[in-house]
Amino acid sequence: MIIVLKSTATEDNIQHILKRVEQLGLKANISRGVERTVIGLLGPEDKLRAIPLEVFPGVDQVIPVLAPYKLVSREFKKDNSVIKIGKDIQLGGSKIIVMAGPCSIESLDGLRSVAKKIKQAGANVLRGGAFKPRTSPYDFQGLGEDGLKHLAQVGKELGMATISEVMDPRDVGLVGKYVDIFQIGARNMQNFSLLKEIGKTKKPAMLKRGMSATIKEWLMSAEYLLANGNYDVMLCERGIRTFETYTRNTLDINAVAVAKQLSHLPVIVDPSHGTGRWGLVGSAAKAAVAAGCDGLMIEVHENPEEALSDGEQSLVPENFNSLMKDLGKIANAVSRTI
Repeated sequence: MIIVLKSTATEDNIQHILKRVEQLGLKANISRGVERTVIGLLGPEDKLRAIPLEVFPGVDQVIPVLAPYKLVSREFKKDNSVIKIGKDIQLGGSKIIVMAGPCSIESLDGLRSVAKKIKQAGANVLRGGAFKPRTSPYDFQGLGEDGLKHLAQVGKELGMATISEVMDPRDVGLVGKYVDIFQIGARNMQNFSLLKEIGKTKKPAMLKRGMSATIKEWLMSAEYLLANGNYDVMLCERGIRTFETYTRNTLDINAVAVAKQLSHLPVIVDPSHGTGRWGLVGSAAKAAVAAGCDGLMIEVHENPEEALSDGEQSLVPENFNSLMKDLGKIANAVSRTI
């Protein structure tokens, strides 16, 4: 249920409503917009109907939320959410944010070298995996905390925000010490224990769509993060599993428009995992920008042939630089910037 307050509602009006609903054991979430404040209520239907909210001072209207994802929905928040990352990045506004870097952090010097080049090309966020979920237990699993230290050091040196994947609820505190954004991978989209822990941190989080997940399931997983107090959540479309085998996954460009229609959360697209082939990454990235994404995540490696993971889908810095120039043209065509 959503309580839409009048533009003249006072802070005393808001606190009066919050006190009353909390007495009934309901959970309240406040969204303060430019013109109106909205209070979302979560709890059993019988308790939601137990008080005549329409007569409370400052209340304009009370609207039932039909979508199962209450806090994620456009019904709860009409305006697009804008997430502040680091000191000067605003994700969800007119500027499309680009996250780039190697799939796995392999060494400090290697990370620093590629980071300098992607920043010069226009990337805003440095990505790099320290804990790698691999299909085979014998493949490279990442450098762990040493990798996180490398990521934090290079990010600080170059003034770039950082993102890395966290796989285990027990590692949330550790990863959170080093990164600006938590990445929740496709395999962990419905790891509800992990989602709850990240929800409690209030640190920006990017939720990748599961490889066989519906859009509804994806949004319901995001609801776990918001329901636990973290509103700085971005969605990431990274391709789904279909019968097609030529590409690693099938990048669902439709999901960008659908997610933007159903939810106020920013949407990121990962064309690297979405295609699995470096020669297709550029085309997919351009399509994502045209479709209205708020950001891109692109894998870049200086020597893909020797990459310890996902070399086949990684761009070399020169190709990434060329792609960024092309993306700028498409962004301008849809009234955005890169």
